[in-house]
Amino acid sequence: MITLKTSVFDLKMELIQNFINGQHISSDSSESLDIYEPATGEIYGQLRDSNANDIDHAVRSAKTAFALWSDLTVHERAVHLNNIAKGIEKRLDEFAEIESRDTGKPIALSRSLDIPRSVLNFKFFAEHGENFEFNYDLNNETSQNHINRSPLGVVACISPWNLPLYLFTWKIAPALITGNTVIAKPSELAPYTAYMLGKVCQEVGLPPGVLNIVNGMGSTCGELLVKHKEIKAISFTGGTSTGKLISQSASKTFKKLSLEMGGKNPAIIFEDCNYELMLENILRASFSNQGQICLCSSRLLIERTIYEKFKNDFSLKVSELLIGDPLKTETQFGSISSKGHFDKVVSYIDMVKEEGGKIIAGGKSVKLEGRCSNGWFIEPTLVDGLSPSSRLNQEEIFGPVVTLQSFETESEAIDLANNTDYGLSATVWTKDLEKGQRVSKKIDAGVIWVNCWLLRDLRTPFGGMKNSGLGREGGDDAIKFFTEQKNICIPV
Repeated sequence: MITLKTSVFDLKMELIQNFINGQHISSDSSESLDIYEPATGEIYGQLRDSNANDIDHAVRSAKTAFALWSDLTVHERAVHLNNIAKGIEKRLDEFAEIESRDTGKPIALSRSLDIPRSVLNFKFFAEHGENFEFNYDLNNETSQNHINRSPLGVVACISPWNLPLYLFTWKIAPALITGNTVIAKPSELAPYTAYMLGKVCQEVGLPPGVLNIVNGMGSTCGELLVKHKEIKAISFTGGTSTGKLISQSASKTFKKLSLEMGGKNPAIIFEDCNYELMLENILRASFSNQGQICLCSSRLLIERTIYEKFKNDFSLKVSELLIGDPLKTETQFGSISSKGHFDKVVSYIDMVKEEGGKIIAGGKSVKLEGRCSNGWFIEPTLVDGLSPSSRLNQEEIFGPVVTLQSFETESEAIDLANNTDYGLSATVWTKDLEKGQRVSKKIDAGVIWVNCWLLRDLRTPFGGMKNSGLGREGGDDAIKFFTEQKNICIPV
């Protein structure tokens, strides 16, 4: 047993175990993986890299539970989801602190966004499921047609390391409300709040086998899930390269796929915007969670008439962000979430000069004093002077590196925005709402915000175009993905 000292409480953390058939159990695998705290660079736990026996055990558990779970009414399943939400909410501070420790994000962000949104995911789909029409009729003079949506069976949900519980629950909740049983795999880099979710499910009496959580590497545990013939669908959020591999592997068994992948999101800033509103929101959109959110704005496109003013004002705001220990409430900017990702971000910063650019803010790794002296910290970084075709403008860095480009005309702004293989999200900043609508319709992205960022109605479709994704999540789209339609036709 490992004892972990935190700023709020003493946490005794066991080896992270799989959660199968309503119990935390040891893995059949002997392959261990270390879990690091990004802010300190130190190992604070371990998990096992689940093998085929573990996955088969989880599938058997989920299949057995499916008969009971799918036979419940939507209302009965909604009661269970609301109980899970209450269980997380009751331990919000504990969840928030562990999420911060697991990822390096400021605890203020975990408390205000990650954990509350995880609670909301269960509450939202509980209510949305009860209001959804799973059955309806289409009749004419020759036939009566009864259309029914039924659960798929056992499904897999694979989530990333940047928003561990937020995106984990975003997938699990709609899968459960529709009557499926779930095998979920959190990232091996940030597994602890998923482990705690299993404890909550035990506490609130979720029937055994309805939700199973397995741990391990994507290349081993994840691949076993994708290839398993008894798993009917895969909902994945993560990198585009991994999404492509999942698509290739899953094609052999004709699974349903929902793939939410990478982004290289533009922010188009017109001179007629509400300048102060834009400045505050662009700071948040660029550097929330150290730029490690798939929806972050990583390419800022600024109308030439305000380019120099914006560059100076934004550089000043970026330099004022408080970098520090993620467990301190005043910290605004935490650590990069793994050593491997830290090295990747640094490699992009190192290539700025050879790509013809100039660093105008940040650009250095940071050494803090005290417990975080060996943590993986990088200054929020702004880069100017790159061509649109440069690697920093084309490749997803997924970190605190933002590029600036100028434009003169509306059409040039649109061309720059679309000059990428990605198409997840974008923001448009202008007081002219007609122009905002016009520009938005021409941008190749699945989610576009005008004069705001990360404002979410969970009923709306969420997903990307091009290399950013396949399918849509949220609202009715999530319910439809996790169900199969059947038409029963009777002549009149």
